[in-house]
Parts: sequence; structure tokens; C-alpha cells
Amino acid sequence: MAQGFLQSFDKNIIVCSAGTIPTQKLNDKAVTVMKEAGIDISHHKPKSVEIYINEVWDYVITVCDDANETCPVFTGKVNHRLHIGSDDPSKVMGSEEYIWSEFRRIRDEIKKKFYDLYTEQIKPSL
Repeated sequence: MAQGFLQSFDKNIIVCSAGTIPTQKLNDKAVTVMKEAGIDISHHKPKSVEIYINEVWDYVITVCDDANETCPVFTGKVNHRLHIGSDDPSKVMGSEEYIWSEFRRIRDEIKKKFYDLYTEQIKPSL
């Protein structure tokens, strides 16, 4: 979701997403709630963070607390290493209605946090 939002704020920046333990496919609920927000992430593919660790990055941002704890050391140049934490909606337990509401709440939280990052740090540096 973070990649989808950040890329939607500026089509001219390169945004990549990867996980410390990537799933086989995107979470269907994440795809649906992002589509509700007007962003199609259905073409995204889960990737391992390992493919990016030797590259040069302006920002390396962890989103889930688990990823922040297990993110490998990037051996390429990283200008800014940030953690912008949010709950992992795929770990929410409860009724279907509650799970959907949490996916939407977390989606909206991610949008706000990443819009703030974009407007306060990324855009001014472009």
C-alpha cells in the first residue's frame, strides 16, 4: 500500500517495495482497499528485500514493525533510513467486517504518513 500511495503522489520518482519474508501473492484485501482509494496495485509482485540491498537509495523505509526489526543491512549507499510504522493488516484477527475496517483504517493511516513524508522531505529535495 505504501508503494502504491507514494508512487501516486509523483509519477517521476522511482518507488520499489520488498519484504523481509515476501508472500507468494499480494493480499486480496489490500488490492481491494487500494482500488477503493483509486489506486491499482494488482500488478505489483511480492519481492524479497535481498534483491535491493546492494543498490543506492535515497530512502529505505520500513513500514511494518516486524520488518523494522528484521530488515537486513543495506550495503549500498542509503541517504535516509526511516521507519514509518503501521500495523500489519494481514495479521488482524476478528470478524470479516472488523478485518475489512482495519484494512481501510491502516490504508488511510499509511496514505497520510507517506503523503506527509512526500510533501515535507521528498518533494522539497527534488
